[in-house]
Amino acid sequence: MRVLLIDDHALFRIGLRELLERRGIEVVDAVGDCDQGIRRVIETRPDVLLLDLRMPGVGGLEALRRLRAARQTMPVVMLTTSDDERDLLAALRNGAQGYLLKDMEPDELIRTLEEIVAGRTVVAKELTGALVKAVKGDAATLETKPGLSGLTPRERQILCQLAEGRSNKAIARELNISDGTVKLHVKAILRKLGVHSRVEAAVIAVEENLCA
Repeated sequence: MRVLLIDDHALFRIGLRELLERRGIEVVDAVGDCDQGIRRVIETRPDVLLLDLRMPGVGGLEALRRLRAARQTMPVVMLTTSDDERDLLAALRNGAQGYLLKDMEPDELIRTLEEIVAGRTVVAKELTGALVKAVKGDAATLETKPGLSGLTPRERQILCQLAEGRSNKAIARELNISDGTVKLHVKAILRKLGVHSRVEAAVIAVEENLCA
């Protein structure tokens, strides 16, 4: 796994780099400035980007938006001290595949990064309730929108797999289709539901009892 880290706190950045490297993870770079970090992401194309949320100048959310606008599709994980549900939803809606808190255990961080690189979207356990609560308000109005009713049977099937936290590869194996086909279906699901992340789609499926 190749990781790039962007965080303006030098002690945390240096310490995390050493921690990851001791566990056999290649850290291609660790920088304290988002502009420099964006350039390094494009140059090195890491397997996953760890990105702080609040930084001077260009913050983490803006950096995330710029990377997605530049068609950088690698998983981006927000690693932050903020447990504000507004920050969580903003990160997911702008294309983050993970939202983790800096006080998590090192071994848990490593396991979570492996899951994210494998295709899952992971949110800190402490914030799962906040995410469900926030999305529930939007999900309650979906009955009047064409999105949910507009899903094909295959898309509903894949959405239920997302709700179980399965990666694209696992879904492909389960349904005996290619990874590429799963990706196309997931894109269609997100578009029809009007959401920007797999987590939001999965929460809608759970709240609407779509897979009961």
